[in-house]
Amino acid sequence: MEGVIQCSANYTPLSPISFLERAAIVYGDKVSMVYGTEKTSWKQTHQRCIKLASALVQFFGISPGDTVAAIAPNVPELYELHFGVPMAGAVLSALNTRIDATMLAFLLEQLEAKIIFIYFEFIEVVLEALNILSDRKGKPPVLQVVLVLIVESDQITAPSILLKETPAGCSLEYYNALLARGRADFEIVPLKNECDPISVNYTSGSTGIPKGAIYSHRAAYLNSLAAIFRSDMRQMPVFLWTVDMFRCNGWCFTWAMAALGGTNIFLRTELSSKPIFDAIYIHKVTHLCGAPTILNIIADAPATDHQRPLPSRVNITVAGALPAPQILMKVTELGFNVSHGYGMTEALGPAAILGPWERRLQYSSKLIMDEQTERIKGREGLHNLIMDGVDVKDPKTMKSIPCDGKTIGEVMLKGNAMMLGYLKNPKVAQEAFRDGWYHSGDLAIRHPDGFVQIKDRAKDIIISSGGEAISTLEVEAVLLSHPKVLNAAVVGRASCDGHLLGDQAPCAFVKLKKECGVCTAEEIIKFCGDRLPKYMAPHSVVFGDLPVNSTGKIQKFVLREKVNIAAGLALQKGLQ
Repeated sequence: MEGVIQCSANYTPLSPISFLERAAIVYGDKVSMVYGTEKTSWKQTHQRCIKLASALVQFFGISPGDTVAAIAPNVPELYELHFGVPMAGAVLSALNTRIDATMLAFLLEQLEAKIIFIYFEFIEVVLEALNILSDRKGKPPVLQVVLVLIVESDQITAPSILLKETPAGCSLEYYNALLARGRADFEIVPLKNECDPISVNYTSGSTGIPKGAIYSHRAAYLNSLAAIFRSDMRQMPVFLWTVDMFRCNGWCFTWAMAALGGTNIFLRTELSSKPIFDAIYIHKVTHLCGAPTILNIIADAPATDHQRPLPSRVNITVAGALPAPQILMKVTELGFNVSHGYGMTEALGPAAILGPWERRLQYSSKLIMDEQTERIKGREGLHNLIMDGVDVKDPKTMKSIPCDGKTIGEVMLKGNAMMLGYLKNPKVAQEAFRDGWYHSGDLAIRHPDGFVQIKDRAKDIIISSGGEAISTLEVEAVLLSHPKVLNAAVVGRASCDGHLLGDQAPCAFVKLKKECGVCTAEEIIKFCGDRLPKYMAPHSVVFGDLPVNSTGKIQKFVLREKVNIAAGLALQKGLQ
């Protein structure tokens, strides 16, 4: 159209870095971070991030597109890295602090990180991972890596292990010393393309090797705004960091908090009820989020942790399978508003929020079988402002399934808050993005009111001999409502004739509570049989610990392999 002019006056690439630059001006003296007795203002946070970017560029030659890795818990330094690294033009990868050395070596090799920021508690696992890389035959010595140690203010030097076992080619720096060398007048590296990478976040690897989802500046910017809408945040909220920053960059709340000039509260202890309630009382926390286990922590808190009412109601957003309604009601009674999210690493975290869990109960009422089995079904809400499409489709025809509450399809997403692809794995990314939609691998139905109910992962759903689709999530929900069950997982076990598809029976793996006393397989099977259709009740029960990955997710593929090997041996024995 004649008269259209695009220039720097009316267009700048979208990047969440701009949130911090604005916060330093608008909210300059307001507290940005609280960690123990230490407090930092937004102006100080901005200055520290500028000096961090300066040091990365001037002393270590970081250039646009280089990768910087970090393995640290939720501490202010990791928060600063979310701004300082992209200010240097580099790409941040905050790694899961629970992975072992072998997996860490694999991820570091894939990332080709030039610098690794390490919280002092994870020195040994990082050194072990680097030595694994150095010792591999046919590989050159480990890349020339700079190790930057993050220590607490009451520590002066690194543990002796770091000085003794640092692999050849690696150099050592200290975080605060590094910042002291940076220039306060450093000009951040300009972003040329808003679709350039800002971070790499690894999936949980619940079905195999973790994949590195690449996020763009544009997606991070837009999803930060979406996070504000999804969580009903107002200006200058107080956010308690109970979700790990290595999970989708803290669901993008790292950047969202700067956009609002809020206050970040970091805990110096393991996640438990007392520090959570103490932080709420002292700092007047308004929001927190994380895995549903946080609801159990709050509900099970001793009365001494919450002797007085909360200063105001606190908003909690969780993503994952919700606990029993009794837990949700207890948390609500204590003064929390609970919302449930649906999402994944590839969507930068939660992609949809239904709203208060009480709304879910009214939508699920027709699915409740009786008062004893009352539970909330996993229905996920309509997509957010930034996600252009959340649909349930037939993966073969790509047509939307009918809203009849019974036809099963695959959840698919599209929009500006999706990853760019998988690091060094374009074929898998192309398959995930086929037909112009991201294929989640989650199976669901859509109800007449439009809401989506997640049934199961495509890899986990069980097809019985009668052709019925059995949701392992629904069976697990009943198992978890048993008073003696601590954790449970359900997989399909091959029938005695050896067929794996279309002729499976649910097999339950159960971990009992320590104080539960005696519990038999017959008791578990009857409990489920009284609350589920016959074809859905487990046919067999295995007691014991459940295999989990580094993020605590149950590895169902391990359980499937176990039961089907057992089924194969039983079949072989029967034929002899």
